[in-house]
Amino acid sequence: MALTRDEVLHVAQLARLSLEPAEIELFTRQLNDILAYVEKLLELDTAGVPPLAHVIPVFNALREDEVTQGLDREIALDNAPAQEDGAFLVPRII
Repeated sequence: MALTRDEVLHVAQLARLSLEPAEIELFTRQLNDILAYVEKLLELDTAGVPPLAHVIPVFNALREDEVTQGLDREIALDNAPAQEDGAFLVPRII
């Protein structure tokens, strides 16, 4: 299936691209080359090949969550600029 010059112009208009005459010819040729390659790939028998999300296996590099002892309240409040009744005191927003 080869693309015509008019089809390339239509796609360019949909993409809001203004093309020079030389670009139209270049893109027509390049898009036809791409479509010819895709048609060649469609000739392959991929019946037993599972679909891929990635070419290489991807693993989660994060560590497992572990429950640990939290920071002591007094230590956390030692550096607070203001505190009240064992909590951080922040400016009123409303």
